[in-house]
Amino acid sequence: MSRPDFSVRSLAPEIMDDLEASRGEAVYQTLRELAVVNRLLGGNYITLNGLKTLTTGKDPSRPIRIADLGCGGGDMLVLMDQWAKKRGIDVELVGVDFNDDITTYAKVHTADFANIQYQTVDVFSREFAQQEFDIAVCSLFLHHFTNAELAAFLAQLVNQTRLGVVINDLHRHPFAYYSIKWLTQLFSRSKMVKYDAPLSVMRAFSAAEWKEILGEAHIQQYTMHWRWAFRWEIIIPGELKD
Repeated sequence: MSRPDFSVRSLAPEIMDDLEASRGEAVYQTLRELAVVNRLLGGNYITLNGLKTLTTGKDPSRPIRIADLGCGGGDMLVLMDQWAKKRGIDVELVGVDFNDDITTYAKVHTADFANIQYQTVDVFSREFAQQEFDIAVCSLFLHHFTNAELAAFLAQLVNQTRLGVVINDLHRHPFAYYSIKWLTQLFSRSKMVKYDAPLSVMRAFSAAEWKEILGEAHIQQYTMHWRWAFRWEIIIPGELKD
């Protein structure tokens, strides 16, 4: 077996991106395991830190509408709801995913949270592009797309948001790749997780690639920080006006 080439992003498709393959119990088991992985590896705090950055000093007189793109099982939406309640921030939370099996699972998983709603919609569709948000969250979502797709999408997304965009995604690195590959082989019961988790790292980004993508999107104002465990935190101010 050839060694992975970490110098370039992989374009190999993930099973999760195949709507026919990511159905029923197969995708439900994957969502359950991904929730555990994200909690144990500590990556969720990156998204919450981005929310703190974008909301600090802002007028809390009206609810803040936050979209979680590629929302999975809704775990991040629950954490955002809890984060907002602790700070006395009124939020409207929208989970977005293209897979109706995933949004169905998420609705059941978060049924006790009245301020969380879901949309089964393609983020590249006109239906999605016509919507407005205060904040859009992209947590472990953007590595599913090509650089060209991302540049066009991010250029659009900043114009859909008032406060901004929070990106929390993977850093392509040998340590990240082999760690998640070994962990999932040892503990995962999901074929999808075992296959997709290391591939997700190979589809992930270097700092230089992010800078190129953001430049292609004509986004000049942003902050980018490396976070444990092998994540990029990127915060982009929104351009939508009240």
